[in-house]
Amino acid sequence: MGIIRTKLSLANPKHAELAPLEVEALVDTGAMHLCVPEHVVHQLKLEELDQREITIADGSKRLVSYVGPLMTAFGNRRCFTGAMVLGREVLLGAIPMEDMDLVVKPLTGEVVPNPLNPNIPGSIAVGVRGRS
Repeated sequence: MGIIRTKLSLANPKHAELAPLEVEALVDTGAMHLCVPEHVVHQLKLEELDQREITIADGSKRLVSYVGPLMTAFGNRRCFTGAMVLGREVLLGAIPMEDMDLVVKPLTGEVVPNPLNPNIPGSIAVGVRGRS
């Protein structure tokens, strides 16, 4: 499938006076979280909420800052999340993709809203019973 990138908007909901950042993100469906570089943290005045121990590709472990809150938007879909401060570019992982109900089209390498839920994000709520 190759390298997939997509456009995202990132904003700090605690600082509405700051303009959202329009970024190109590397899409990695094998990664779990949203990762942002240090310059995004400074531009959006994101606060460190915690630290996380991560395992990187070579198997080594290290501590990174976990910042937020962060509003991530793709088109008309949004989610609120935290992000790990890591790398030189924004990385979009599976958790925010699932939250916004986004999928990757393998033939074109595009990120798109789930065709099964084209108008609003869908989700599965296990154990919730429907109304009779």
